[in-house]
Amino acid sequence: MTRYIRHAAVFCALLLVALLVNATRIQVFQAQSYDDNPANRRPGIARWEQRRGDILVEGGKITGSRDTGEQLRYERTYTDGPLYAPVTGFASQVYGTSFLEHSEDAVLAGTDPMLTPFPLWNELTRAQSPGGNVVTTLDRAAQRAAFEGLGGRKGAVAAVEPATGRILALVSTPSYDPGVLSGNSAATERSWARLNGDPDKPMLNRAIRQTYPPGSTFKVVTAAAALDAGVITDVDAPTDSPAPYTLPGTTTSLTNESDGCEDASLRTAFEWSCNTVFAKLGADVGVSDMAATAEGFGFNDEGLRVPFSVAPSTFDTSVDKAQLALSSIGQYNTRATPLQMAMVAGAVANGGQVRTPYLVERTTTDDGDTVGSAGSRPVRQAMHPATAVRMKELMEDVVTEGTGTNAAIPGAVVGGKTGTAQHGIGNSGTPYAWFVSWAQGERDIEPKVAVAVVVEDASAVRGDITGGGVAAPIARAVMEAVLTP
Repeated sequence: MTRYIRHAAVFCALLLVALLVNATRIQVFQAQSYDDNPANRRPGIARWEQRRGDILVEGGKITGSRDTGEQLRYERTYTDGPLYAPVTGFASQVYGTSFLEHSEDAVLAGTDPMLTPFPLWNELTRAQSPGGNVVTTLDRAAQRAAFEGLGGRKGAVAAVEPATGRILALVSTPSYDPGVLSGNSAATERSWARLNGDPDKPMLNRAIRQTYPPGSTFKVVTAAAALDAGVITDVDAPTDSPAPYTLPGTTTSLTNESDGCEDASLRTAFEWSCNTVFAKLGADVGVSDMAATAEGFGFNDEGLRVPFSVAPSTFDTSVDKAQLALSSIGQYNTRATPLQMAMVAGAVANGGQVRTPYLVERTTTDDGDTVGSAGSRPVRQAMHPATAVRMKELMEDVVTEGTGTNAAIPGAVVGGKTGTAQHGIGNSGTPYAWFVSWAQGERDIEPKVAVAVVVEDASAVRGDITGGGVAAPIARAVMEAVLTP
């Protein structure tokens, strides 16, 4: 009898061991596959059962969480949602996340192992840390100045700190309130359908995800390339440029909106944005050196992240001389995001160095302890320092004497470049109005801000003066906001 009892006991012990082994297999080794199973609703419920961490601007929260008391308990809320939408993106219980809500999701949701001193224990117990916070580089006043300056017109503004790459403003209009996508009601579905069906594309981040022909603002790149390559050695000497200029190998004539461009010096051509001079300069520099300079500024970089991805700005390297001439005045296949053009202006202001732009200063626990920081940023030399000095002079001349006088700020040194980018079949579309600039306050030892503005639906007379009339005042407002103590 004792032998049968012993056998039964051993059999029960083996069953117990088998159960423990199976539980371990499911809960530890196969946990991820169950978490990832679309039929498993528990991760989604767990994701929204605690408050999400916040995104901060100058120490103030621009996001929050609202307790609904429902199964998906906390919904995301936004302060000044349309103002910051191109930065925050949305966090939706139905449609997922975008922009900072997406790229910093692990911190905000509390799943980043850096948020806890005992990540292994959390892994074993399936516990979750409170959501952490994301501290941005934004300047609140600059962000609002850009948003109000655009006034709902289609367009975008990007502003960076030249010496560091910190993004001070990132605005895209028309915008939307991300809060309307937070819940899981029928109203949320209607908002999603309405926003995606809107022909004005309010969810498109025009500052980083839309590329435009940069028009005459690209002449900053062309002038730098000509100086670096030695094609221009004296900015005040005649350039032997005919007006009109016949594109190489064609019978097509290129003209100017301004008078006095024939044989104009680089200084005069830059001040009054002479297409003929810069088209010829680009052809004389050659595609290799033009491409090298453009790529030094950041064009053709498909890996830029801030931390979310940025659409690559492009300079076509497979062009003939006529196409190169047009590319050199920011037309043909040349395309740029506003952020890229802010980097161009910032490089001039920073002695020819391009600092990689970034939007997140640091991430913290919910108690404010730092768990990650931006640290030092990569730097790239876009042009010789001596060339940068000359380019600063040329950009200052545009504001003091040329097409960019609307960007002037009393008591500050401002450099800029206007641009009008033509587009559409036969250039029939309303030209895009551009302005790129940098500014240095009278008490500053170096420029504090570089800005790029593009307005898509600017109703103004064609010509580079459009950029000066429509986009320059917006840039001035942003620069003043940064320079004001």
